[in-house]
Formats: sequence, C-alpha cells, structure tokens
Amino acid sequence: MHRSLSNSPGDPISSGPSGGAADGLSLPARLEAILYLKGRPLSLGELAELAGVDRDAAELGLITLMADYAHRDTALEVRQEGRRYSLQLRDGLAGLVQNLLPVDLSTATLRTLATIALRKRILQSELVELRGSGAYEHIKELLAQNFIERRRQSEGRSYWLSLSEKFHRTFAIRTEEAQSQPSQAA
Repeated sequence: MHRSLSNSPGDPISSGPSGGAADGLSLPARLEAILYLKGRPLSLGELAELAGVDRDAAELGLITLMADYAHRDTALEVRQEGRRYSLQLRDGLAGLVQNLLPVDLSTATLRTLATIALRKRILQSELVELRGSGAYEHIKELLAQNFIERRRQSEGRSYWLSLSEKFHRTFAIRTEEAQSQPSQAA
C-alpha cells in the first residue's frame, strides 16, 4: 500500500495546532526543530506530544523527514536507536567538528548555546523546558566559560540568559547594529 506524502492543507503532515513560531511550518519541519532543540533521542509518543499531533501523524511526519534526509547530501541524519529518534551528525563527521570548534563544549552544550543564541534572551526555566534537565549543567559550563550572562528576573524566581561578548567574539557573529554601520579603516 502506498501512502501519499503530500503537504497539502488538511494533511496531517502540514496541519497541527497553532504554535507561535511553528505557524506555517510543516509537521516534518516541526519534528526536525524538536529533535534539534531537545538534543537527545525521543520516542514517537514524546515527539507527537511535543508537536501537538497524534502518534500516526507524528510517525508519518517522521518517515517524511527521514526520507528527506536520506535523499539529500547533508551532514545530518535522523537516527533511530531502538524506539527513539534523534537528529545527529552522520558517522565520520564527529572528528571534523572537533577540529573546527574553537571551544571545548559537548554537542549537547553547543545545542543549548544555539538555543540561547536563536532566542537572544531566554528565561532559564524556558530553556530547561525546551532542552531538558541537562540544561542546568550546560548553563553552568557556559557561565564558567563566559559564553552567556545570567541576570535574576525582576519578578519571579528564574534568571534571564543572554549571550556574552565572548560568545560574539568567539563565534564571529556580528550584532544587527554592527552590521548596519559601515566598517571604518584604521
């Protein structure tokens, strides 16, 4: 039996609850984002719950995502480990990453840092919700290496996390303000 993998409106692959930033994204794209942000293997049930769809829709979306990765030349792949799925570098690329990274951070800690960078500023409690309880250790490591700054929330018990100057220097990411100013010759 052949299943259609189209992304037409009303399909379980393209439909789903409104989710702010997820609006307009196909289900495979949302599953990809979930796998990336969580940074650990997830069961089909966890993926369905996080994406706000039923297990059958999540399975079809995951099959579509896996097929997409299998048919393109990319460094990433959706890997199945038992009954869990994760987004990882293809075999043979881990050594390349270690040679290219200017810092000594684990992949999970780098994903946590990437999540902070994407949001510019995020509550620690939101980050832990997105990345899991391991994020507490990642935050400690990132603070110790001065890649992020932490400030107490004015109302509430959590902390605001943001990127430090060292992050911008190390990863050569210019702020919008710096990009809009013409460079000056010395």
